Amino acid sequence: MSDEDDFRELVGDDVQPLTVEKRVAIAADSKVDKAWRREAASEQVQTDSDPLSSSAVEMVDPLAVLSFQRTGVQHGVFKNLRLAKYTIDARLDLHRLSAEQARTAVYQFISDCVQNDVRAALITHGKGLGREHPALLKSCVAHWLPQMEQVLAFHSAQKRHGGAGATYVLIRKSERKKQETRDKIANNQARSPKGIEPNRS
Repeated sequence: MSDEDDFRELVGDDVQPLTVEKRVAIAADSKVDKAWRREAASEQVQTDSDPLSSSAVEMVDPLAVLSFQRTGVQHGVFKNLRLAKYTIDARLDLHRLSAEQARTAVYQFISDCVQNDVRAALITHGKGLGREHPALLKSCVAHWLPQMEQVLAFHSAQKRHGGAGATYVLIRKSERKKQETRDKIANNQARSPKGIEPNRS
């Protein structure tokens, strides 16, 4: 006996069972779904590879001196940076870039500096005098650099390097460089004589 016969036996011949149409199954792998996934993945990659925030940038004066020193950076080291005592191994010029382009450029530049063991770099951002938004890129640079852990300190450049329109950046050593330093110290300690009593005569 079929399900329909059972139904008729219970309720009588006058009542007809309802016919339910099959639901349409939407393919999970549709073109729309694929496009959405690609877009979402692209946005996630961009966020992960460029975490710098562009919101709430505090505008600075075009001629202001930028200065930042992370906790733990020795005053002598910071002074040497400020006075341009370190060799500038890499430079980035932000002129003619939009704020969004500059943000990507700054992040990539600092990342490249770490990868190539650059310790002191120079970012030229200009002062923006006479512009609709004076010191826009300068303000952005001052806002972005402290967000990057690789940046130990920064300071406005000496006049010969662009003055208030450029900034020196001190960059943290890469893990490879740190390991080389540790190995060098360990080798020096291993070579030094131990247990030699001082001459007391």
